[in-house]
Amino acid sequence: MIVFGSLVRNRAASSHTPASTTHAHPASQLVRGLTIADTTALVVGTVIGTGVFLKSAIMAQDAGSPLLVLTAWVAAGLLSLAGALTYAELGAMLPQAGGEYVYLRRSYGELAAFLFGWMRFAVAGSGSIAILGVGFATFLSAIVPMNSVWAHTSYTFLGRSMQWTFGLTQLVAIVSIIIFAIVNCLTVVVGGRVQTILTVLKVGGIAIVVLGIAFLSNTGDWAHLATPSNRPTGGVAAFGLAMLAALWAYDGWNSMPMAAGEVQNPGRNVPRALIGGMLAVMAIYCLANLAYFYALPWADVVTSNSTAHRDALPIATRAAQTAFGEAGGKLMSIAFVLSALGALNGVTLTNARVPFAMARDGLFAARAGVLSTRTHVPVAAVLMQAAWACVLAASGTYDQLTDYVVFASWIFYGLVTSAVFVLRYRAPDLPRPYRTVGYPIVPLIFVLVAIWLVINTLMNRPLESIAGLVLIALGLPVYFYFRLSRRTAATSFNG
Repeated sequence: MIVFGSLVRNRAASSHTPASTTHAHPASQLVRGLTIADTTALVVGTVIGTGVFLKSAIMAQDAGSPLLVLTAWVAAGLLSLAGALTYAELGAMLPQAGGEYVYLRRSYGELAAFLFGWMRFAVAGSGSIAILGVGFATFLSAIVPMNSVWAHTSYTFLGRSMQWTFGLTQLVAIVSIIIFAIVNCLTVVVGGRVQTILTVLKVGGIAIVVLGIAFLSNTGDWAHLATPSNRPTGGVAAFGLAMLAALWAYDGWNSMPMAAGEVQNPGRNVPRALIGGMLAVMAIYCLANLAYFYALPWADVVTSNSTAHRDALPIATRAAQTAFGEAGGKLMSIAFVLSALGALNGVTLTNARVPFAMARDGLFAARAGVLSTRTHVPVAAVLMQAAWACVLAASGTYDQLTDYVVFASWIFYGLVTSAVFVLRYRAPDLPRPYRTVGYPIVPLIFVLVAIWLVINTLMNRPLESIAGLVLIALGLPVYFYFRLSRRTAATSFNG
């Protein structure tokens, strides 16, 4: 708090100005350097991270049959597309840095916007970076062994057994986070070009693996999609948990609008990139999972890498090995590494714009709202985000991190999506280059399903849910602290 207080120097005259366009001096302006190709690559490359290679195993454990797992992937994809259709209207209408923070501030006020921004920084945004860093290190360990473990402990929290490990894998994750933070301290054009290259490489790698499994798998059999006789009967709640896991793999479709202040022709390119990118991701995910279940018997699926089977190979690696043998494992590991790196770069680029926008409103450390005079990038915001992500990368397992990230995120996804109704009523005259397809049904379905997912997760994953809620609630005293600091600074300036 003391450190933050020393950085709060925002003048009252600038405390409520848009974060991307209102400052006259060129050094304080973001540069619209992201083309339609870069913007679409941000959507596809940020969404396709590590989840599609790992999450089907835990989904199978929850849902109990291949067809239910595939259904969960389709349902999660359609839900994410419904959200993207709605966000496209908001992003085209308010193309400013900060994305959801800007939409919530305009529709529900400063407190709701701050809690979202706090959640993105403390939980979801930095948590996603941490998870992608851990995922990258995990995949790299299949190519370069990293077996060194320097600290390990087991403990019980709220009646649940937990484990904490720190070793070479966690160190590599931290180093990868730092490297991409440095890359994104350069111009946004550099970050965008890196994103495009990594996205092309990762999609090409997935295509090679899926086609290889389809034509070369020595265990491929459509009978693998049959419902196993000993399947668990978890019902709707279990399907909801499987869908929640799939939603982690789709998570990131909301990230690109955070960088809308740097997109060329945002009224046209933001909707095109969101909708086109999500349709591409849905097709890739469904084909990849169909390939997994075609190649592997059920027993191999449910015992693939997950919290319950920490030392097992990922489901994607097992499937690739049925087509390419031992070389398939190495090939898949390279694809995993590229995929994780592409998502890591995209999340680092986009999420840093949230604390930047908050700082411009006097609701975060003022340093985060300062742009580099040379690169026009919020360097301090990028580095603050990376530092906290490094802490999270050393704090928990993959599935534990993703559970509380997704839970916290979906609270605000539903709230942000409902903003389209509020703004249609309160600001009917705002220019809307794109209007949500299927309005009001599409956003209404999204909001209702989001509410159900949050309640279902709270009931079935209480530990992770409580952790997410506590971290969000911790934002309340921080909000009032920054409000008081901003008011004091304004009084001093006017006096």
